Amino acid sequence: MKAVLDFCLIFLTLHTPGVLSLSTHVAIIYPQDPVLLMGSNLTASCWVHPDLGVHASSLFWTLNGQQLPTSLYRVLSPTNLSVTLAGLNASRQTSGDNLVCHNHKGHILAGSCLYVGMPPEKPVNLTCWSRNTKDLTCSWAPGGRGETNISTQYTLKYKLRWYGKEKECEDYTHTQPYSCSITRDLHLFTPYEIWVEASNQLGRATSDVITLDILDVVTTDPPSGVTVSRVGQLEDQLSVRWEAPPALKDFLFQAKYQIRYRLEDSQDWKVMDDVGNQTSCRLAGLRPGTVYFVQVRCNPVGIYGSRKAGIWSEWSHPTAASTPHSERLMSGSCDSKSSGDSNSTLRRELKQFFGWVRKHAYGCSSMSMKLYDQWRVLMQKSHKARNQVLQGDKS
Repeated sequence: MKAVLDFCLIFLTLHTPGVLSLSTHVAIIYPQDPVLLMGSNLTASCWVHPDLGVHASSLFWTLNGQQLPTSLYRVLSPTNLSVTLAGLNASRQTSGDNLVCHNHKGHILAGSCLYVGMPPEKPVNLTCWSRNTKDLTCSWAPGGRGETNISTQYTLKYKLRWYGKEKECEDYTHTQPYSCSITRDLHLFTPYEIWVEASNQLGRATSDVITLDILDVVTTDPPSGVTVSRVGQLEDQLSVRWEAPPALKDFLFQAKYQIRYRLEDSQDWKVMDDVGNQTSCRLAGLRPGTVYFVQVRCNPVGIYGSRKAGIWSEWSHPTAASTPHSERLMSGSCDSKSSGDSNSTLRRELKQFFGWVRKHAYGCSSMSMKLYDQWRVLMQKSHKARNQVLQGDKS
Protein backbone atom coordinates (compact mmCIF):
# COMPACT_ATOMS: atom_id res chain seq x y z
CA MET A 1 0.00 0.00 0.00
CA LYS A 2 2.94 2.37 0.68
CA ALA A 3 4.00 2.09 -2.95
CA VAL A 4 0.46 2.99 -4.03
CA LEU A 5 0.40 6.03 -1.75
CA ASP A 6 3.78 7.14 -3.09
CA PHE A 7 2.43 6.83 -6.62
CA CYS A 8 -0.60 8.95 -5.77
CA LEU A 9 1.60 11.66 -4.22
CA ILE A 10 3.96 11.66 -7.19
CA PHE A 11 1.00 11.96 -9.54
CA LEU A 12 -0.34 14.98 -7.69
CA THR A 13 3.00 16.76 -7.45
CA LEU A 14 4.51 15.96 -10.84
CA HIS A 15 1.77 15.46 -13.39
CA THR A 16 -0.42 18.51 -12.78
CA PRO A 17 0.58 22.02 -13.94
CA GLY A 18 0.98 24.80 -11.39
CA VAL A 19 1.60 22.52 -8.42
CA LEU A 20 2.81 24.15 -5.23
CA SER A 21 5.29 22.08 -3.23
CA LEU A 22 3.58 20.22 -0.40
CA SER A 23 6.79 20.47 1.59
CA THR A 24 5.99 24.16 2.23
CA HIS A 25 2.82 23.11 4.11
CA VAL A 26 0.80 25.85 2.47
CA ALA A 27 -2.24 23.58 2.71
CA ILE A 28 -3.31 20.26 4.21
CA ILE A 29 -6.24 17.96 3.44
CA TYR A 30 -7.75 15.88 6.21
CA PRO A 31 -8.28 12.94 6.26
CA GLN A 32 -5.24 12.04 4.21
CA ASP A 33 -5.56 8.97 1.93
CA PRO A 34 -8.55 7.33 3.66
CA VAL A 35 -9.73 3.77 2.94
CA LEU A 36 -13.52 3.59 2.80
CA LEU A 37 -16.30 1.11 2.18
CA MET A 38 -18.33 1.51 -0.98
CA GLY A 39 -21.40 3.64 -0.26
CA SER A 40 -19.72 5.52 2.57
CA ASN A 41 -19.95 9.28 3.09
CA LEU A 42 -16.85 11.42 3.45
CA THR A 43 -16.29 14.97 4.65
CA ALA A 44 -12.83 16.27 3.83
CA SER A 45 -11.32 19.59 4.87
CA CYS A 46 -8.74 21.74 3.13
CA TRP A 47 -6.81 23.94 5.55
CA VAL A 48 -4.61 26.72 4.13
CA HIS A 49 -1.87 28.51 6.03
CA PRO A 50 -2.89 32.02 7.14
CA ASP A 51 0.36 33.47 5.74
CA LEU A 52 -0.81 32.46 2.26
CA GLY A 53 -3.37 35.22 2.33
CA VAL A 54 -6.06 33.11 0.67
CA HIS A 55 -9.63 33.03 1.96
CA ALA A 56 -11.34 29.60 2.09
CA SER A 57 -14.30 30.88 0.07
CA SER A 58 -12.04 31.31 -2.98
CA LEU A 59 -10.95 27.65 -2.99
CA PHE A 60 -12.52 24.80 -4.97
CA TRP A 61 -12.34 20.97 -5.08
CA THR A 62 -11.82 18.45 -7.87
CA LEU A 63 -12.21 14.67 -7.88
CA ASN A 64 -10.24 12.85 -10.58
CA GLY A 65 -9.89 16.14 -12.45
CA GLN A 66 -13.60 17.04 -12.38
CA GLN A 67 -14.62 20.12 -10.39
CA LEU A 68 -17.10 19.34 -7.62
CA PRO A 69 -20.28 21.46 -7.23
CA THR A 70 -20.06 24.33 -4.75
CA SER A 71 -23.24 23.04 -3.16
CA LEU A 72 -21.09 20.36 -1.54
CA TYR A 73 -18.77 22.95 0.05
CA ARG A 74 -18.86 24.50 3.52
CA VAL A 75 -16.63 27.31 4.75
CA LEU A 76 -15.64 26.28 8.26
CA SER A 77 -13.33 29.25 8.83
CA PRO A 78 -11.42 31.83 6.78
CA THR A 79 -8.70 29.19 6.30
CA ASN A 80 -10.75 25.97 6.13
CA LEU A 81 -13.05 24.71 3.36
CA SER A 82 -14.78 21.32 3.56
CA VAL A 83 -16.48 19.15 0.96
CA THR A 84 -18.96 16.34 1.63
CA LEU A 85 -19.21 13.32 -0.71
CA ALA A 86 -22.16 10.99 -0.23
CA GLY A 87 -22.52 7.36 -1.34
CA LEU A 88 -18.99 6.94 -2.68
CA ASN A 89 -18.55 4.63 -5.65
CA ALA A 90 -15.70 2.15 -5.91
CA SER A 91 -12.32 3.55 -6.84
CA ARG A 92 -11.65 3.53 -10.55
CA GLN A 93 -8.20 2.05 -10.00
CA THR A 94 -6.23 0.48 -7.15
CA SER A 95 -3.99 3.57 -7.01
CA GLY A 96 -6.95 5.53 -5.63
CA ASP A 97 -9.11 8.49 -6.67
CA ASN A 98 -7.52 11.94 -6.54
CA LEU A 99 -9.30 14.49 -4.31
CA VAL A 100 -7.58 17.87 -4.78
CA CYS A 101 -7.91 21.33 -3.24
CA HIS A 102 -7.19 24.31 -5.58
CA ASN A 103 -6.81 28.07 -5.16
CA HIS A 104 -8.87 30.47 -7.26
CA LYS A 105 -6.30 30.36 -10.08
CA GLY A 106 -6.52 26.57 -10.31
CA HIS A 107 -3.16 25.84 -8.70
CA ILE A 108 -3.06 22.72 -6.55
CA LEU A 109 -2.70 23.41 -2.84
CA ALA A 110 -3.05 19.89 -1.46
CA GLY A 111 -4.24 16.44 -2.48
CA SER A 112 -5.48 13.19 -1.00
CA CYS A 113 -6.07 9.73 -2.49
CA LEU A 114 -9.39 8.02 -1.75
CA TYR A 115 -9.44 4.22 -1.66
CA VAL A 116 -13.03 3.04 -1.89
CA GLY A 117 -13.85 -0.64 -2.13
CA MET A 118 -14.89 -3.74 -0.24
CA PRO A 119 -13.21 -6.22 2.09
CA PRO A 120 -12.18 -9.37 0.20
CA GLU A 121 -14.53 -12.32 -0.05
CA LYS A 122 -13.50 -15.94 0.32
CA PRO A 123 -11.30 -16.99 -2.64
CA VAL A 124 -12.85 -19.79 -4.69
CA ASN A 125 -11.95 -22.45 -7.28
CA LEU A 126 -8.64 -23.38 -5.68
CA THR A 127 -7.04 -25.95 -7.98
CA CYS A 128 -3.52 -27.45 -7.94
CA TRP A 129 -1.41 -29.54 -10.30
CA SER A 130 2.16 -30.82 -10.47
CA ARG A 131 4.18 -30.87 -13.68
CA ASN A 132 6.22 -34.07 -13.76
CA THR A 133 6.16 -34.15 -9.88
CA LYS A 134 8.81 -31.38 -9.89
CA ASP A 135 6.58 -28.58 -8.57
CA LEU A 136 3.10 -27.82 -7.29
CA THR A 137 1.20 -24.94 -8.90
CA CYS A 138 -2.11 -23.67 -7.57
CA SER A 139 -4.58 -21.17 -8.99
CA TRP A 140 -7.72 -19.58 -7.61
CA ALA A 141 -10.25 -16.84 -8.26
CA PRO A 142 -11.46 -13.90 -6.14
CA GLY A 143 -14.76 -14.66 -4.48
CA GLY A 144 -18.13 -13.02 -4.97
CA ARG A 145 -17.98 -9.86 -7.02
CA GLY A 146 -14.30 -10.34 -7.82
CA GLU A 147 -11.73 -7.65 -7.16
CA THR A 148 -12.44 -5.27 -4.31
CA ASN A 149 -11.34 -2.06 -6.14
CA ILE A 150 -8.57 -1.49 -3.60
CA SER A 151 -5.24 -3.24 -3.31
CA THR A 152 -5.80 -6.82 -2.11
CA GLN A 153 -3.03 -9.25 -1.28
CA TYR A 154 -3.42 -13.00 -1.82
CA THR A 155 -1.22 -15.49 0.01
CA LEU A 156 -1.10 -19.20 -0.82
CA LYS A 157 -0.36 -21.23 2.30
CA TYR A 158 0.31 -24.93 2.72
CA LYS A 159 1.53 -27.56 5.17
CA LEU A 160 1.93 -31.30 5.43
CA ARG A 161 -1.33 -32.62 6.76
CA TRP A 162 -0.26 -34.35 9.96
CA TYR A 163 3.01 -32.86 11.09
CA GLY A 164 4.01 -30.04 8.77
CA LYS A 165 4.82 -26.44 9.57
CA GLU A 166 2.70 -23.78 7.88
CA LYS A 167 4.53 -22.21 4.92
CA GLU A 168 3.83 -19.53 2.35
CA CYS A 169 4.25 -19.88 -1.39
CA GLU A 170 6.78 -17.40 -2.78
CA ASP A 171 6.79 -17.81 -6.58
CA TYR A 172 3.73 -15.84 -7.73
CA THR A 173 3.39 -15.60 -11.51
CA HIS A 174 2.66 -12.39 -13.38
CA THR A 175 1.08 -14.07 -16.39
CA GLN A 176 -1.63 -15.59 -14.18
CA PRO A 177 -2.54 -13.04 -11.50
CA TYR A 178 -4.04 -15.58 -9.11
CA SER A 179 -1.53 -18.43 -9.07
CA CYS A 180 1.65 -19.49 -7.30
CA SER A 181 4.16 -22.32 -7.73
CA ILE A 182 5.89 -24.27 -4.97
CA THR A 183 9.20 -25.42 -6.42
CA ARG A 184 11.22 -26.83 -3.53
CA ASP A 185 11.03 -29.10 -0.49
CA LEU A 186 8.11 -31.10 -1.90
CA HIS A 187 7.19 -34.45 -0.38
CA LEU A 188 5.64 -37.37 -2.24
CA PHE A 189 3.31 -39.95 -0.65
CA THR A 190 2.21 -37.36 1.93
CA PRO A 191 -0.98 -35.29 1.69
CA TYR A 192 -0.82 -31.51 1.80
CA GLU A 193 -3.34 -29.03 3.16
CA ILE A 194 -3.53 -25.92 0.96
CA TRP A 195 -5.53 -22.70 1.22
CA VAL A 196 -5.50 -19.04 0.15
CA GLU A 197 -5.78 -15.96 2.36
CA ALA A 198 -6.95 -12.61 0.97
CA SER A 199 -6.48 -9.35 2.84
CA ASN A 200 -6.76 -5.61 2.37
CA GLN A 201 -7.20 -2.61 4.64
CA LEU A 202 -10.90 -3.34 5.07
CA GLY A 203 -10.69 -6.99 6.08
CA ARG A 204 -9.53 -10.51 5.28
CA ALA A 205 -10.97 -13.85 4.11
CA THR A 206 -9.76 -17.44 3.77
CA SER A 207 -10.63 -20.02 1.14
CA ASP A 208 -11.73 -23.56 1.87
CA VAL A 209 -8.82 -25.90 2.65
CA ILE A 210 -8.12 -28.59 0.06
CA THR A 211 -6.18 -31.78 0.78
CA LEU A 212 -4.19 -33.54 -1.92
CA ASP A 213 -1.28 -35.83 -2.63
CA ILE A 214 1.08 -34.60 -5.35
CA LEU A 215 0.94 -38.01 -7.06
CA ASP A 216 -2.80 -37.53 -7.57
CA VAL A 217 -2.47 -34.25 -9.47
CA VAL A 218 0.42 -34.92 -11.84
CA THR A 219 0.40 -33.64 -15.39
CA THR A 220 3.17 -34.23 -17.91
CA ASP A 221 4.82 -32.39 -20.73
CA PRO A 222 3.02 -33.02 -24.03
CA PRO A 223 4.12 -36.12 -25.96
CA SER A 224 7.15 -35.42 -28.12
CA GLY A 225 8.25 -36.62 -31.55
CA VAL A 226 4.75 -36.59 -33.02
CA THR A 227 4.80 -37.72 -36.66
CA VAL A 228 1.91 -38.14 -39.09
CA SER A 229 2.33 -40.12 -42.29
CA ARG A 230 0.34 -41.75 -45.04
CA VAL A 231 -0.62 -45.42 -44.98
CA GLY A 232 0.55 -46.47 -48.43
CA GLN A 233 -1.97 -45.28 -50.99
CA LEU A 234 -4.98 -45.62 -48.72
CA GLU A 235 -6.64 -42.30 -49.40
CA ASP A 236 -8.75 -42.14 -46.19
CA GLN A 237 -6.11 -42.94 -43.56
CA LEU A 238 -3.15 -41.43 -41.74
CA SER A 239 -0.75 -43.04 -39.27
CA VAL A 240 0.17 -41.11 -36.09
CA ARG A 241 3.18 -41.95 -33.89
CA TRP A 242 4.64 -40.23 -30.82
CA GLU A 243 6.97 -40.70 -27.87
CA ALA A 244 5.99 -40.94 -24.21
CA PRO A 245 6.85 -37.89 -22.06
CA PRO A 246 10.52 -38.38 -21.11
CA ALA A 247 10.26 -36.69 -17.69
CA LEU A 248 8.27 -39.64 -16.29
CA LYS A 249 10.23 -42.48 -17.85
CA ASP A 250 11.42 -43.71 -14.41
CA PHE A 251 7.98 -43.57 -12.79
CA LEU A 252 5.58 -46.48 -12.43
CA PHE A 253 2.45 -45.40 -14.27
CA GLN A 254 0.35 -46.27 -17.27
CA ALA A 255 -0.25 -43.31 -19.51
CA LYS A 256 -3.30 -42.86 -21.65
CA TYR A 257 -3.44 -40.64 -24.69
CA GLN A 258 -5.89 -38.62 -26.69
CA ILE A 259 -5.62 -37.52 -30.29
CA ARG A 260 -7.44 -34.69 -31.95
CA TYR A 261 -7.38 -33.69 -35.60
CA ARG A 262 -8.98 -31.15 -37.90
CA LEU A 263 -9.12 -30.12 -41.52
CA GLU A 264 -6.68 -27.46 -42.64
CA ASP A 265 -9.45 -24.94 -43.31
CA SER A 266 -11.45 -25.70 -40.14
CA GLN A 267 -11.17 -24.84 -36.46
CA ASP A 268 -13.34 -27.77 -35.33
CA TRP A 269 -11.31 -30.53 -33.72
CA LYS A 270 -12.43 -34.15 -33.60
CA VAL A 271 -11.18 -35.94 -30.47
CA MET A 272 -10.39 -39.65 -30.24
CA ASP A 273 -10.67 -40.95 -26.67
CA ASP A 274 -10.00 -44.65 -27.28
CA VAL A 275 -6.26 -44.45 -27.91
CA GLY A 276 -5.28 -46.17 -24.65
CA ASN A 277 -1.63 -46.41 -23.65
CA GLN A 278 -0.12 -47.20 -27.06
CA THR A 279 2.10 -44.67 -28.81
CA SER A 280 0.71 -45.05 -32.32
CA CYS A 281 -2.68 -44.79 -33.90
CA ARG A 282 -4.41 -45.14 -37.27
CA LEU A 283 -6.88 -42.44 -38.27
CA ALA A 284 -9.47 -43.75 -40.71
CA GLY A 285 -12.49 -42.35 -42.50
CA LEU A 286 -10.63 -39.21 -43.65
CA ARG A 287 -11.17 -37.18 -46.80
CA PRO A 288 -8.90 -38.07 -49.72
CA GLY A 289 -6.45 -35.42 -50.88
CA THR A 290 -6.90 -33.32 -47.73
CA VAL A 291 -4.44 -31.71 -45.29
CA TYR A 292 -5.04 -32.56 -41.62
CA PHE A 293 -3.54 -31.09 -38.44
CA VAL A 294 -3.00 -33.58 -35.61
CA GLN A 295 -2.20 -33.14 -31.90
CA VAL A 296 -1.63 -35.60 -29.04
CA ARG A 297 -1.82 -35.22 -25.26
CA CYS A 298 -1.08 -37.47 -22.29
CA ASN A 299 -2.65 -38.35 -18.95
CA PRO A 300 -0.40 -40.18 -16.42
CA VAL A 301 -2.72 -42.71 -14.79
CA GLY A 302 -1.90 -44.39 -11.48
CA ILE A 303 1.57 -43.01 -10.75
CA TYR A 304 3.14 -45.24 -8.08
CA GLY A 305 -0.25 -46.84 -7.53
CA SER A 306 -2.29 -43.67 -7.14
CA ARG A 307 -5.99 -44.46 -7.45
CA LYS A 308 -6.81 -41.16 -9.08
CA ALA A 309 -6.45 -40.27 -12.74
CA GLY A 310 -3.82 -37.71 -13.54
CA ILE A 311 -4.36 -34.39 -15.29
CA TRP A 312 -4.26 -34.08 -19.06
CA SER A 313 -1.17 -32.40 -20.43
CA GLU A 314 -1.24 -29.57 -22.92
CA TRP A 315 -1.70 -30.60 -26.53
CA SER A 316 1.45 -31.17 -28.57
CA HIS A 317 2.35 -28.73 -31.33
CA PRO A 318 0.18 -29.35 -34.42
CA THR A 319 1.67 -31.71 -37.00
CA ALA A 320 0.34 -31.61 -40.57
CA ALA A 321 0.02 -34.30 -43.23
CA SER A 322 -2.20 -34.91 -46.26
CA THR A 323 -4.08 -37.98 -47.41
CA PRO A 324 -3.46 -39.28 -50.96
CA HIS A 325 -5.76 -38.19 -53.77
CA SER A 326 -8.50 -40.64 -54.68
CA GLU A 327 -8.11 -42.43 -58.02
CA ARG A 328 -11.88 -42.29 -58.41
CA LEU A 329 -11.98 -38.56 -57.91
CA MET A 330 -9.06 -37.96 -60.26
CA SER A 331 -10.59 -40.05 -63.08
CA GLY A 332 -13.95 -38.36 -62.74
CA SER A 333 -15.71 -41.69 -63.18
CA CYS A 334 -18.99 -42.78 -61.63
CA ASP A 335 -20.91 -46.03 -61.25
CA SER A 336 -22.47 -47.25 -64.48
CA LYS A 337 -26.18 -48.01 -64.24
CA SER A 338 -26.02 -50.42 -67.20
CA SER A 339 -23.97 -53.09 -65.44
CA GLY A 340 -26.97 -55.30 -64.69
CA ASP A 341 -28.68 -56.61 -61.60
CA SER A 342 -25.87 -59.05 -60.74
CA ASN A 343 -23.29 -56.26 -60.54
CA SER A 344 -25.69 -54.13 -58.43
CA THR A 345 -26.14 -57.00 -55.98
CA LEU A 346 -22.41 -57.54 -55.78
CA ARG A 347 -21.77 -53.86 -55.13
CA ARG A 348 -24.40 -53.85 -52.38
CA GLU A 349 -22.88 -56.91 -50.68
CA LEU A 350 -19.37 -55.47 -50.94
CA LYS A 351 -20.58 -52.17 -49.51
CA GLN A 352 -22.09 -53.96 -46.51
CA PHE A 353 -18.91 -55.95 -45.94
CA PHE A 354 -16.75 -52.84 -46.30
CA GLY A 355 -18.94 -51.04 -43.78
CA TRP A 356 -18.51 -53.84 -41.25
CA VAL A 357 -14.74 -53.90 -41.62
CA ARG A 358 -14.48 -50.15 -41.43
CA LYS A 359 -16.60 -50.07 -38.28
CA HIS A 360 -14.39 -52.59 -36.48
CA ALA A 361 -11.09 -51.27 -37.79
CA TYR A 362 -11.81 -47.59 -37.21
CA GLY A 363 -9.59 -45.51 -34.97
CA CYS A 364 -6.72 -47.05 -33.03
CA SER A 365 -8.08 -50.56 -32.56
CA SER A 366 -5.85 -53.24 -34.06
CA MET A 367 -8.86 -55.53 -34.74
CA SER A 368 -9.08 -56.52 -38.42
CA MET A 369 -6.62 -53.78 -39.38
CA LYS A 370 -4.63 -56.07 -41.65
CA LEU A 371 -7.82 -57.28 -43.33
CA TYR A 372 -8.98 -53.69 -43.66
CA ASP A 373 -5.74 -52.64 -45.37
CA GLN A 374 -5.89 -55.57 -47.79
CA TRP A 375 -9.50 -54.84 -48.59
CA ARG A 376 -8.86 -51.16 -49.25
CA VAL A 377 -5.96 -51.91 -51.60
CA LEU A 378 -8.06 -54.47 -53.46
CA MET A 379 -10.95 -52.02 -53.81
CA GLN A 380 -8.69 -49.25 -55.09
CA LYS A 381 -7.10 -51.58 -57.67
CA SER A 382 -10.52 -52.80 -58.74
CA HIS A 383 -11.81 -49.24 -59.21
CA LYS A 384 -8.68 -48.24 -61.08
CA ALA A 385 -8.94 -51.20 -63.48
CA ARG A 386 -12.64 -50.60 -63.98
CA ASN A 387 -12.08 -46.92 -64.71
CA GLN A 388 -9.44 -47.80 -67.31
CA VAL A 389 -11.91 -50.17 -69.06
CA LEU A 390 -14.59 -47.49 -69.07
CA GLN A 391 -12.15 -44.97 -70.46
CA GLY A 392 -11.24 -47.47 -73.23
CA ASP A 393 -14.87 -48.08 -74.13
CA LYS A 394 -15.48 -44.33 -74.46
CA SER A 395 -12.52 -43.94 -76.83
